[in-house]
Amino acid sequence: MMRRTDVLVIGAGPAGIAAATAAAKNGCSTIVLDDNVAAGGQIWRGGIDSARTKEDPAKTKAIAALRSSGAEILAGRQVVDQPAPGVLRAVITMADGTRAESFAWDRLILATGARERFLPFPGWTLPGVFGAGGLQALVKGGFYVEGKRVVVAGSGPLLLAVAAHLQEYGAKVVAIAEQAPLRQLLPFAASLLGSSLGKLLQGARYRASLARTPYRMGCWPVAVEGEESVRGVRLTNGRRVWSEPCDLLACGFHLVPNTELAELLGCKLRGDFVEVNVRQQTSVANVFCAGEPTGIAGLEAALIQGEIAGLSAAGAAREASELYGRRSREQAFARRLEAAFRLRPELRSLAVPDTIVCRCEDVPFSQLQEHISWTDAKLQTRCGMGPCQGRICGSAVQTLFNWRATSVRPPLFPVPLEVFDSEEISISPETIVH
Repeated sequence: MMRRTDVLVIGAGPAGIAAATAAAKNGCSTIVLDDNVAAGGQIWRGGIDSARTKEDPAKTKAIAALRSSGAEILAGRQVVDQPAPGVLRAVITMADGTRAESFAWDRLILATGARERFLPFPGWTLPGVFGAGGLQALVKGGFYVEGKRVVVAGSGPLLLAVAAHLQEYGAKVVAIAEQAPLRQLLPFAASLLGSSLGKLLQGARYRASLARTPYRMGCWPVAVEGEESVRGVRLTNGRRVWSEPCDLLACGFHLVPNTELAELLGCKLRGDFVEVNVRQQTSVANVFCAGEPTGIAGLEAALIQGEIAGLSAAGAAREASELYGRRSREQAFARRLEAAFRLRPELRSLAVPDTIVCRCEDVPFSQLQEHISWTDAKLQTRCGMGPCQGRICGSAVQTLFNWRATSVRPPLFPVPLEVFDSEEISISPETIVH
């Protein structure tokens, strides 16, 4: 199956929604592919309990604009390959099996978002340890947390939001541990007074709702207690270590961008992020990128960048240029955010020899210490070669050893063998297919 469109948008989070809306309203045939069941991305993920899931007015407005724009939204599609220039291949799983679909495009907008950064420490693979955003998503989907004691730990503004939402669903949030020290966070908070008062007020509302929960800055987890599941977590502030009894640990150390598709297409990176020009265009002709893959900057930045990308892809250069000033202000916020929540060096020494780093292939820290690079470690230990394709352990080994992934190969995600019955998928020699 081959579909053709003027503009193809990958990702239906805030950036993708804004991009598709702008492109479609400016006369372009537009298709949006997303691997979730509904538009909204992680930040606007809906919940099954409508009484507890408060709909964000910004989401309601953005989704309504997208639906009225004429853009076509195709959910449940996971992009896995570029079989030819100007063509992307996706897989979709239906009740009767999984099939492949191909999409030919004139302009492409990547809005692939970000994921949580996980850092290994003793006990982090025990049942009951979740990513902070991951637990929030599970709870919205029906995972029961009412009455359970939860510690939220790691780094980034996501921690407060997650803690507040878990509490809304009946969890007892017993502690929030933010690894960044007060001296880093105070200048960041002060900077919000003038330029980002709305963000400051939102954070203050979250904190007010958690008034009885200790919020400890300069504090981080060092080990999880328990044999078969979580019974508690040991926290430290660098001076002393104590145990915090809990039933669940929600832990994430800020975010890392999803750049695998951009790299597969040959887009140039700037550090960890996709490099774009003022039009949100990448180094590859007719390929644009918006949102977290270009820098972790939050909701407002994603919406503005997405709109600029959509307008640019539609040839509406003048309208796009009118948004450059707002984008610059959000980019300044991103730089302050990065400085405020930069990781402390102690986090690089949490793992002990038998701590699992690659969960897919059960590779412990001791095996990785014997190697000198990401490629060497992959060849000798299979680290990063499991179903997640290094999405979990990749950022961990970059933090622990300063190793960077050297290549991205198709398929970007594991592909069921049944797909081969309908359409050939490019497979690299080191890819595991499930």
